[in-house]
Amino acid sequence: MGLKSLPAEARPREKLLAKGAQALSDVELLALLLRTGMAGKHVMALAQEVLEQCEGVAGLLHAPPDRLKAVKGLGPAKRAELAAVMELSRRALAEQLKERAAFDSPQAVRSYLQLHMAHLAHEVFSVLFLDSQNRLLAMEEMFRGTLSQTSVYPREVVLRALHHHAASVVLAHNHPSGIARPSSADEALTQSLKAALGLVDVRVLDHFIVTRETAASMAEMGLV
Repeated sequence: MGLKSLPAEARPREKLLAKGAQALSDVELLALLLRTGMAGKHVMALAQEVLEQCEGVAGLLHAPPDRLKAVKGLGPAKRAELAAVMELSRRALAEQLKERAAFDSPQAVRSYLQLHMAHLAHEVFSVLFLDSQNRLLAMEEMFRGTLSQTSVYPREVVLRALHHHAASVVLAHNHPSGIARPSSADEALTQSLKAALGLVDVRVLDHFIVTRETAASMAEMGLV
């Protein structure tokens, strides 16, 4: 059961062409990508089920394959198409950050980090390496597990910064708990990395705490 079964005025494609993509709901946008449902399940119902299974659009962007497989009617072809759209979103944001100064668009940095880290079930520490114009050179996942000064090694971060000829870095790690407040360990780690990177003239511009809902800036809190 596809979109053609809907009245013309209710079809997402026609609505998008007439009013723009921003006029569509999350369900309508996803239904437009899926195109068809299955016997006994309209494509709009399938789109709604996918979003519920993934706990919204943000969850869909990071949904592991097993979660999508759990939705009846979402076969390999549809899963592949969704994965392609998600990857294009990540690459588009990466290109934006490589072409202009990252902090000309703080929201782009937040979106980029959330696309990569928001729905990871485990804690990950990543670093964005920037050039002298604050453009993105690379993002690397450096460490996994509960963060502390003993589990994140400043020496390794310094070596990667030198490898990329970075002028500055943005630190980021996720809180699977959903709490976007830095802990005392996060603050101590930030200062430790600032000191180590400062020895090779690499600045720490910010440290983001990433959750499903947001990416909180420690610089904006006055903690960097």
